[in-house]
Amino acid sequence: MTDLTLPILDLSQLDAGPEAAARFRDELAAATRDVGFFYLVGTGISPELEERVHRVSRAFFDLPEEEKLAIENLTSPQFRGYTRIGGERTQGKVDWREQIDIGPEREVVAEPEHDFDRLIGPNLWPEALPELREVITEWHDRLTDVARRLLRAWAVALHAPEDHFERHFGDPATLIKIVRYPGVDTDEPQQGVGVHKDSGVLTLLWVQPDRGGLQVEFEQEDGSRVWIDAPPVPGSFVVNIGEMLEYATQGYLRATNHRVFSPRAPQDRISIPFFFNPALDARLPLLELPPELAALARGVEQDPSNPIHALYGENALKSRLRAHPDVAERWHADLVPAWT
Repeated sequence: MTDLTLPILDLSQLDAGPEAAARFRDELAAATRDVGFFYLVGTGISPELEERVHRVSRAFFDLPEEEKLAIENLTSPQFRGYTRIGGERTQGKVDWREQIDIGPEREVVAEPEHDFDRLIGPNLWPEALPELREVITEWHDRLTDVARRLLRAWAVALHAPEDHFERHFGDPATLIKIVRYPGVDTDEPQQGVGVHKDSGVLTLLWVQPDRGGLQVEFEQEDGSRVWIDAPPVPGSFVVNIGEMLEYATQGYLRATNHRVFSPRAPQDRISIPFFFNPALDARLPLLELPPELAALARGVEQDPSNPIHALYGENALKSRLRAHPDVAERWHADLVPAWT
């Protein structure tokens, strides 16, 4: 590990006059070109809402096992609901965490036009904790506002119309994961989430204060790569971009590998990532960068085992089928050979 840290950006600077707003956009472009990750403060999300979200998340994981398993994701063709410890995988390896996945509340598509239309459907909410739906809905709406502001700032920073990304988004395919990493007794760090890049556009991550575990791969000036810690910063979100934004900018902005280790027992940790992505049937067009920026674009990193698709729904479906092979086999066995 090194003493390197992620940059800290203040979203409120967008409202502090033209010079401050321009400076924020420059910092945003630099952070996501050079690192792919940063801390975001000044979001307007109140400490009271953060505390409510944390408290209701704790309350969910404290429910009796039978209450959580009543909404287990094995019962959901849309991969929604509760995943027990060890039920999700990254790069084929088991992640040591339990979680609940919450997406847009929709009706099931009776006659899917695309394979990824199978991801559209309802959430599974615990009957014993009705407050969860209320609080997470408010959280979703507030973070959606933050994400839209970032998209507009990126567009201007890249010399495009302010609505460039938004007008191609359609109805966003958001995803909230409420994650608990149980403590482990092993001497070796336990994989909470394996090394990966996010497959979409933008992630806003809230982490329980004073409980680290996230690490980000950082490319140094000589081309070597090191892992740096990204511990929680009070009042902030950890923000990173996904592969679709790298694709849309032809590598000018870069999605970054990251991983999470579970804490040492008796501690555990709550972590709540919010993924803001285009509609499943949306295609982000390549952004025509001005020559001075295009000259710095490094191209899209290619991984033959994990191709980036132009349609977001194809990325989302691939990710879900690989992460939850038990759900995939139960509900989508016909898709598994082609997508995994």
